[in-house]
Amino acid sequence: MSLCLLSSRFLHPITSRHLSPAASAPRFPPPLAPASLGLSPASTSPPAPTCALQCPHFQSCSGCTHELNLDRPSVVDDAVDFFKSLGVSDFTFDSCKLWGWRCRAKLAVRGSSADPLIGLYEEGTHSVVDIPNCKAHHPNINAAMELLKQGIRELGIEPHDEDRGTGDLRYVQMAVTTYNTSIPASERYQRGRVQVALVWNARNENSPNSYKLNALAHFLWRNSGSKCKVPLIHSVWANFQTSTSNVIFGNRWRHLLGDRDFWEHLGGIDVSLAPSSFGQANTRAFDSLLRKLQKYVPYGASVTDLYAGSGVIGLSLAATRKCRSVKCVEINKESKLSFEKTVERLPKYVDSSISWYQADTSVEPTSWLVGSDVIVVDPPRKGLETSVVGALQTLPSRELKTRSSPESSKTKEEKRPWVLRAREASVRVGNDLTRENRDSVPQTLIYISCGWESFKEDCNSLLSCKAWHLEKAHGFNFFPGTQSIEVLAVFKRRENMHIKKKKTGKKKRKSPAKEQKPLMHHEVKT
Repeated sequence: MSLCLLSSRFLHPITSRHLSPAASAPRFPPPLAPASLGLSPASTSPPAPTCALQCPHFQSCSGCTHELNLDRPSVVDDAVDFFKSLGVSDFTFDSCKLWGWRCRAKLAVRGSSADPLIGLYEEGTHSVVDIPNCKAHHPNINAAMELLKQGIRELGIEPHDEDRGTGDLRYVQMAVTTYNTSIPASERYQRGRVQVALVWNARNENSPNSYKLNALAHFLWRNSGSKCKVPLIHSVWANFQTSTSNVIFGNRWRHLLGDRDFWEHLGGIDVSLAPSSFGQANTRAFDSLLRKLQKYVPYGASVTDLYAGSGVIGLSLAATRKCRSVKCVEINKESKLSFEKTVERLPKYVDSSISWYQADTSVEPTSWLVGSDVIVVDPPRKGLETSVVGALQTLPSRELKTRSSPESSKTKEEKRPWVLRAREASVRVGNDLTRENRDSVPQTLIYISCGWESFKEDCNSLLSCKAWHLEKAHGFNFFPGTQSIEVLAVFKRRENMHIKKKKTGKKKRKSPAKEQKPLMHHEVKT
């Protein structure tokens, strides 16, 4: 196996919605989630009344926007109509897990040491509302929140006061790992353990209030660490942040207690996720998307994964589709370590040339596109940068130009500074296949979108150039209770779609004297 890492996803501020501390209504057992839905415009039957959020915090919390029809948000109807207008009438929507799906949460810590609040900002404010019984959270996140509150009260930890810039604990990130091969697979999700990352209001671990940080970490570990009868806490980390901006995390991380490595099984491989790297909140839905995506990648293909994060998509394809090469491009340098650890856990049979680059995809994007059979893009909510869309639109002409140029066969010394920087910060495993088929252009584009409106714009732009054809589209319910869906769209190059005309059997005489007829719109000139 050849692996290569080459030198992000930005962390977004907490999106807010507001919960009242008094919201402590009893929990309702959620009904079974429906299976994946094949959709058509005719599927207008009302959803089951059981598909309701039933959350005591809904009226005040900004995390969820819709209480009913969790299995089919109204945006799905828009998606059905949009894809049908583009010739895709078999759009499917996987409703996924409807309650307890969120395995990663960034929460603000405010209030007082006697009455701490852990939750989201109220819409349009920096007033934090408590969400102790959140229905979206994995139940063990809620349990870890309660344990953290207990530690804050007993140890006199001061929550952060934004107005004064005082206090100890600013935010907490909680991430659930369900990776545990020592218990039956059917119990792993329910018994997931929580990685707790405490965002501490200090420059580093030597600050005057660091003794409180260590005391809080040991409280969590002592009461629910690995030696407890029913362990809840996977590990405790510290992040140090003193900025007055809305950025949640600082640049300094420290592992305090528990397992250093955080693993999850996604897309057929073991994945390492550092607390500083991007991770999908809905791991079960993400796994479903990966399984679907793999079906559209030919065996032995050369793949480029843009906006790759820690390379989960690209590496899962390397393992399941036996790719010739996989190239991952990501702007966040913090993802590099997770990528390297995941590569080390790949199955022995994986024999791919694998690389990871830290680079901005929007700078000279063609340099990342050329030389691959399949391009996978997973951009942030705003969608693709204009430069990336433009490069995808003009790839066909670039291919013809490159192939027709005798100079293209010559090896030139790379001088572009952004490419050289990416190579310096890169990771590589396996044989170097960068020169193999370097003039070829991708025949398949797989677009993963978390922003529906931006996807529609990008989709129309890609189709307007006539270079791409939309072949398939699938939706996934990554965020039940909202009008947000994850879309997996598969585009094919139009060069693969020429329609051969049947010969009539009659030969026409060539008549030089006659004037050449103009081409009709359905004819192809060769």
